[in-house]
Amino acid sequence: MPEKQDVVELLQQQHTRIRGLFEEVADAKGDERTRSFRELIHLLAVHETAEEEVVHPFASKHIDGGEQVVKDRIEEEEGAKRALGRLEDMDPDSPEFLDLFAALRQDVTAHADAEERYEFAHLRAAADRDRLERLAAAVRAAEALAPTRPHPGTDTALKNLMAGPVAGVVDRTRDVVRKAMGNP
Repeated sequence: MPEKQDVVELLQQQHTRIRGLFEEVADAKGDERTRSFRELIHLLAVHETAEEEVVHPFASKHIDGGEQVVKDRIEEEEGAKRALGRLEDMDPDSPEFLDLFAALRQDVTAHADAEERYEFAHLRAAADRDRLERLAAAVRAAEALAPTRPHPGTDTALKNLMAGPVAGVVDRTRDVVRKAMGNP
C-alpha cells in the first residue's frame, strides 16, 4: 500500500505546479494564456488559503521563531493577492500585464523558496509523520472550501473562516458561469 502524502510533500508538489503554471502563462498567448492564468489564480488562491488556515497556525506555534516566519510569509502572500487582483482585470496579452506578471512571478517564486526553507523544512522536525499526514488532510479539506480568487485582507485562519465560505461560493459560482459562457 502506498504511503500517505504528508503536508510538506503536498505543498512542495503544489509549488512545483505553481512554478510550471508561471512558465505556461509566460510562454502562451491569447486564450491559452488566459486559461493557464485562470488555473494559476485558482491554485494560488486555494493554496494560500489552506496555508493560512492550517499550516501557518501550526508553524507559528511549533517551530522556532515561527511567529516571525509566518508574519513574513503572510506579508508576501498579501502582496501577491493584490497583484493577482490587478492582473485579473487586465488583458493577458498587454505589455502592462506581462510586466506585472513577471514581477509577480519573481515574488511568488521567492515566497515559495522562503516557505520551503524557513517553514516547511522545520515542520518535519516539529511533528511526526502521522501529524504531518493529518495536516495534509486538513489542507485538502481547506482547499475544497477555499475561495478560488485572491481576497486581500483574509490573511489569518480566523479571517479566512469568517469570509472564506461566502467568498468561496461567490468565486465558484463565477467560475461555473464563466465556463458555461465559453470563457477560458
